[in-house]
Amino acid sequence: MYDVEDETYCYPGTSILKNLGGLRSQADLDRFEAVMTARRFEEPLPPGHLTVAHFRAIHRHIFQDVYLWAGRFRTIRMRKGFSPFCYPEHIPREMIRLFESLKAAKHLSGLEPAAFAERAAAFLATLNAIHPFRDGNGRAQTAFLLLVASRAGHPLDLRRFAPDAFGRAMIDSFDGNEEPLRAQILAMAWRS
Repeated sequence: MYDVEDETYCYPGTSILKNLGGLRSQADLDRFEAVMTARRFEEPLPPGHLTVAHFRAIHRHIFQDVYLWAGRFRTIRMRKGFSPFCYPEHIPREMIRLFESLKAAKHLSGLEPAAFAERAAAFLATLNAIHPFRDGNGRAQTAFLLLVASRAGHPLDLRRFAPDAFGRAMIDSFDGNEEPLRAQILAMAWRS
């Protein structure tokens, strides 16, 4: 789990995130979140131009029934183990920088599959290190990856998505090794 320095997002004296269901048990919140986000994943994602605003709209869409702060950048410092995520005061600047680089790279279009997977892994690794939201970063990142891949001409086959392996690859990328994440993206490449 994450370590936080100031937990304004939780009910007092707990590690339970304040939620729109008013649930005070982690197990109840986990079930509620799973049901509500699954419903939102059945709907089309918000349209947009693969910008910071579009990414925020995707997070808002997925988590709008669960958290009041859905789609809003976090305001607290967080870390995974001894490694801090981007400090909240730097999130807007780092997000703009990252998404401008994605735009400059023509949203990764025109690349061979292996090059696409490599560049997409680098983008996701940086986005994950920024970790702009208090929770739900991974699901928003995966949804965004699907859009980027589809628009770049490299649609991904979710039947080949291995959540545990993908999660470990994201952790490896946070530790500086993007190769497992590249391999996971390439493994999902659509094949006719």
